Parts: sequence; C-alpha cells; structure tokens
Amino acid sequence: MEEKNIAQKEGFTDLFADKKGKTLVLGIGNYLMGDEGVGVHIVHRMEKMKLPEYLEVLDGGTGGFFLMFVFDQYDKVIMVDATMDGKPAGTINVIKPRFAADYPTALSVHDVGLRDMIEALYLQDNLPEIHLVTISVKGIQPMVVGMTPEIEKCVPEAIQTILDLAEKIQTK
Repeated sequence: MEEKNIAQKEGFTDLFADKKGKTLVLGIGNYLMGDEGVGVHIVHRMEKMKLPEYLEVLDGGTGGFFLMFVFDQYDKVIMVDATMDGKPAGTINVIKPRFAADYPTALSVHDVGLRDMIEALYLQDNLPEIHLVTISVKGIQPMVVGMTPEIEKCVPEAIQTILDLAEKIQTK
C-alpha cells in the first residue's frame, strides 16, 4: 500500500488542487462583527445549495495575505464583501476592478484589506479575472454573529446576483 502524503492524510488535497476552469466565490469578512461578515454569511448559505459544477465557494474570513494561494488556482474569482460606501444598507454592487484602487477601503476589522492583498498579487503579475460583489453596510457591530434586518433581507438577492454573474463569466 502506498504512503499518502500529509495533505492527503489530513484531507487537504482538494485545497491545493488545480481549479482552472472553475469560478470561486470568495466570501470576505469577519463573522463576529455583524454586517461586516455578510460575505462570509453568503458563502455559508451557498455551501448548502446545489451549485453548478463550475462554481465553488470559500469562506475567506479575514485571511488577508493567507488567501493569496487561492488566486493561483482559479481563473475567475468573485469576491463578496461588505463596504461602507455611504449608500443605503443592503445596496448590492458588482464591480470589475481594473486597479487595486478600485477596491473598497477595508473595514477596520480586516487584518489586511482587499487592496493590500490585490496590490501584492499585481506585483506578482498573477491575477485571475476578478469580480467584486459589494453589499453596503452602515457600520460594524462588534461581537455580533447575526446581521441587521436590512442586510439579512438583501442576502437572497446577493446570492442570485452572484449566481447570475458566475454563469455569465463562465460562458463567455
């Protein structure tokens, strides 16, 4: 019987598998900060759904630079994150950022903001096609797992927006 490497023994082989041809939905945010964790809440709900074969979801939490390896594996990534952009809470925007400056400013509870991570990826010249789905929030609520009614109400629409976007970019 062949020896398995540590990754196989521990069940992590899928984490490092080549995902070319697939689209990743990467939820960003802190689950323990109320509305700021909406990206994570969305991917947790999507995990329970029957998704197309080309679509995978991942809770990126506040992983910052630790998420960089994910961008090596996928051709297309849809990042989902909260933003305090002054728009009404629950507003959903889809952005195809061209530059790191096109990403929203990090909310204070992220270890490293999206901009910082994306700038590092630009320096490595290793960037997949990225789309960003933002959900406008009024603020953060420390040590709160749930979301406000305005944000909770927009989650089904945000999921549908993500599914539609994934289908569109997968078939082009």
